[in-house]
Amino acid sequence: MRAILVVNPTATRTTARTRDVLVHALSADLDVDVVETTHRGHAHELARRAVTERRDLLLVLGGDGTVNEAVNGLLADGPAPEGPVLGVVPGGSTNVFARALGLPNDPVEATGEVLDAIREGRTRRIGLAAADGRWFTFCAGLGLDAEVVAAVEERRAEGGQQLSGGLFVRSAVRLFYRGTDRQHPALTLEVPGEGPVPGIYLAIVQNTSPWTYLGSLPVNPCPEADFDTGLDLLALRRMGTTSVLRHVRQILQPGSRPKGKDVTGRHDLAEFTVWSDVPCPFQIDGESLEDRMSVRFVAFPEAVSVLV
Repeated sequence: MRAILVVNPTATRTTARTRDVLVHALSADLDVDVVETTHRGHAHELARRAVTERRDLLLVLGGDGTVNEAVNGLLADGPAPEGPVLGVVPGGSTNVFARALGLPNDPVEATGEVLDAIREGRTRRIGLAAADGRWFTFCAGLGLDAEVVAAVEERRAEGGQQLSGGLFVRSAVRLFYRGTDRQHPALTLEVPGEGPVPGIYLAIVQNTSPWTYLGSLPVNPCPEADFDTGLDLLALRRMGTTSVLRHVRQILQPGSRPKGKDVTGRHDLAEFTVWSDVPCPFQIDGESLEDRMSVRFVAFPEAVSVLV
């Protein structure tokens, strides 16, 4: 099988020696071009190459950001049943997408699973989603969660801090009390066929579950979200300390979903739009993007084939 292996050399969970071992193991079974990313957007370019050269496989060794770039390159012209099959070896700090596919978080063990899937022809078509035309694999968000992602990226750029659950929690607490506007809800939800839902502070969108991990602990605002359904949404219309702590406790309970008069939830949506009165922080797959006044979300069933 002809493959391109995209390797992020700065992936936090792999050393140079580990990457060499993984590349050697994959190369032994495949006719593979191994390319290390050198700049932002490089994984996107390599995925486009895999499509135009009609490669059988696009393999990605990296974290969720590298995977997101590759998926956007792979699907730049939209879903195509005959396109390369996507395989992922987790190399980042969290690896939500790979773990949602059922892969081990250890890159060596995951490589073994990927090789077994290649040998046995195990693939699965999964649904993905787009936000204003930008593909994402597992989550997106407007409001506080996007503010946290941006703050963590800034802290890492300034001080070289490693990503960790503690860094996200500290950033969330700081922004909750000293950053985000908890007095003026700016967001409005519009679902086709329904009336608008105004007065929203925070909107979390999931294409699968979980939303993220704190170490080994899955964090799951929308536990019913799945690659085989549409999009799930959790929106909060109050940001008081008591109500938010109650919802955090509900989110951390396996199978539980936040409930209450201040919660708006949806399951299996084909599309919807979130509007904002002011430019609002926005993130997809754990990457901070430009602030938005509105975002249209669309689910695409069976968008890509993956090794499982």
